[in-house]
Amino acid sequence: MARILTGIQSSGVPHLGNILGAILPAIEMSRAPGNESFFFIADLHSLTTIKDAEVRKHNINAVAAAWIAFGFDTDKNLFYRQSMVAEVCELTWYLNCMTPFPMLANAHSFKDKSEKLADVNAGLFTYPVLMAADILLYNANYVPVGKDQLQHLEMTRDIAQKFNHHYGETFVIPEAKIDEEVMIVPGIDGQKMSKSYHNYIDIFQSDKELLKVVKSIVTDSLPLEAPKDPDTCNVYNIYKLIADDALTNTMRNNYLNGGFGYGHAKQELYELIVNKFAAAREEYQFLMSNPAALNHQLEKGEARAKAYAQDTLGLVRKKLGY
Repeated sequence: MARILTGIQSSGVPHLGNILGAILPAIEMSRAPGNESFFFIADLHSLTTIKDAEVRKHNINAVAAAWIAFGFDTDKNLFYRQSMVAEVCELTWYLNCMTPFPMLANAHSFKDKSEKLADVNAGLFTYPVLMAADILLYNANYVPVGKDQLQHLEMTRDIAQKFNHHYGETFVIPEAKIDEEVMIVPGIDGQKMSKSYHNYIDIFQSDKELLKVVKSIVTDSLPLEAPKDPDTCNVYNIYKLIADDALTNTMRNNYLNGGFGYGHAKQELYELIVNKFAAAREEYQFLMSNPAALNHQLEKGEARAKAYAQDTLGLVRKKLGY
């Protein structure tokens, strides 16, 4: 059985791009009979940038609620808040003492901001070591990463190998699992959907707010009666990622035949989102309104994660002579 570990950023309500490109594929992967999935919300990592406690709490709850709403099985898999398994902090210190300064100074997460060192906190500098502890604490076999995170996974491997060489076999050496076909979801302006670009669709908004965002999708100015090229239209390019083949073909023909305006297309996209994600939207609102129910889902995974963590940390402490 392969143990797969994934860290999830606690950066607020997941948008449509996150859902289609990350959440749904990860949930599908977790359902494979041979996989054991450890998915955690990286709320300790968020402290390097987010200082407001209430914002952090809301972000954590929003991320957890979204994953559960879309069907992540918290009984079969482990789903937990990083901060609720304090053993990761102790392991981070041990690994810090095995990690050479030049390795961290060469990390992209540090180098990208190194020109303004006054803005760099120690947490950001040692970010890769906390990431290594996240992985090694649970003896993960595979870690799905984007290409931008591959360097950090290589650091994890180097740190683990150095520890194993010095103290004997202790950690499983993880392997990167890179998806070369990550779905790129266009935002309302045609760029990649991102909170950084403020071009995202939040499907968990009220119907009125959601419709307003969908209506703001950028299109050209061709009149209603003119035939239109669906492949150059932001509305169609979002629609086809959600709809089945039959609906997609119908929409495509509507564009090509003319007499079909962008207002019609936006209304159909809105209705598709509301209908397709109705159950998830309802469950999300329930969980966000019932923090006790949400905490119960997370606490199940946290108790199990803590047991794994204590076993690993006990071995590490013994190897270190504590």
